[in-house]
Amino acid sequence: MKTAEFASAPEILQEFLGYLQTVKGKSPNTVQEYYTDLRTFFRYLKQKRNLVSPEVPFTEIPISDITLDFLRKVTLTEVYEYMNYLTVVRKNKPASRSRKVSSLRTYFKYLTNKVNKLESNPVEELETPKTRKSLPKYLTLEQALELLAKVDGPYAKRDYCILTLFLNCGMRLSELVGLNVTDVRGNSQTLRILGKGNKERIVYLNEACRDAIKNYLEVRPRDGLVDRNALFISKQNKRISPKTVQYLVKKYLAQIDLDGAGYSVHKLRHTAATLMYQHGHVDIRVLKEILGHENLGTTEIYTHLSNQQMENAIQSNPLAKVKKRD
Repeated sequence: MKTAEFASAPEILQEFLGYLQTVKGKSPNTVQEYYTDLRTFFRYLKQKRNLVSPEVPFTEIPISDITLDFLRKVTLTEVYEYMNYLTVVRKNKPASRSRKVSSLRTYFKYLTNKVNKLESNPVEELETPKTRKSLPKYLTLEQALELLAKVDGPYAKRDYCILTLFLNCGMRLSELVGLNVTDVRGNSQTLRILGKGNKERIVYLNEACRDAIKNYLEVRPRDGLVDRNALFISKQNKRISPKTVQYLVKKYLAQIDLDGAGYSVHKLRHTAATLMYQHGHVDIRVLKEILGHENLGTTEIYTHLSNQQMENAIQSNPLAKVKKRD
């Protein structure tokens, strides 16, 4: 994968990045994250092994000279020392360290099992840092209805359609702005979504989505379009940008007093998933397919229960009213 962006990477890393993009179908952003994580690891090792002058700033340590022999000398002890360095020096939080562990695991598994360039995997026993699982923020059913009721203005039908798709289909921001007119199929019965890693999925549209799309298409601009395929059009007659969608979502959230409270476009995705699970009793495996998750573990965060549900469960215990007799 000899691109200008990764030109400073050693060949043994470039080959891996190419494998991620072409074979595994990872998105450019994901490939970039792997590159950044592994570059940090290589720089740390060169510094620790005194292979670079102490005067060279960490961010300027070259990695183009990393070889297979260099990687053969990696030990699990070194990796744990690296994790300590990330914690103490770089102040990485558990989630960030966990991602770097995942990058190391994937890379050394590739070298050991996929291309057989290493005889043994030094990070096979590496443990993942424990992360505190926080429940995703989402709108209640009442808040979601209130949000939709606030839509107005010259682009009301477009904005309403956008919010409706977010709240019903649980798509990502990048997926929504990437929608084309031709992705609406079968007389608005289904929607083709291109997700992470260019993975395609088909989502069935409910009555609310079909109605919102129909109303929007009646007013969607047709003349002077920069991108005639784009489903959602900006006031500049271009494909709507992620920034514009973020702005309009924040604007409507502010109108129901949910601005500045950690609510965002992605929280609408959480809302769709939570409402489907809690009110529709959707099977977690079906929800995984709708959301386009690669692993079921990612979807399982939506199996959380609301505080009210937990309170009701406790109150329903037959011993709930039993008190000690004097």
